[in-house]
Amino acid sequence: QVHPVESGGGLVQAGGSLRLSCAASGRTFNIYAMGWFRQAPGKERDFVAAINWSGGSTYYADSVKGRFTISRDNAKNTVYLQMNSLKPEDTAVYYCAAGSRPFYSGSYYNRQASYDYWGQGTQVTVSS
Repeated sequence: QVHPVESGGGLVQAGGSLRLSCAASGRTFNIYAMGWFRQAPGKERDFVAAINWSGGSTYYADSVKGRFTISRDNAKNTVYLQMNSLKPEDTAVYYCAAGSRPFYSGSYYNRQASYDYWGQGTQVTVSS
């Protein structure tokens, strides 16, 4: 079992920045990749960004490319999501997820089914 715990959400004005953190505990040696997803009110949960735990390859949704950056600190078992130039449409609950099975291609990273463990989520609200 891996237990991801998110932190860092909050209220920010449009154009501002926030950094989310996700600390993983438990059998962290099993982590293959970690990702961020978000769910806005009344909408489905969507992929935001992901990172390969060993090699560090990163993947982003088109809607956040150039504004968000995912990174990791393997020593701390923590993944970060730096969010810049935030827009009201970024308002959502942001979830961190960990995958323990191999991702055989880049297409695995944006699939919710690829991830085995999920955090409880952290609210990000961007005011206009």
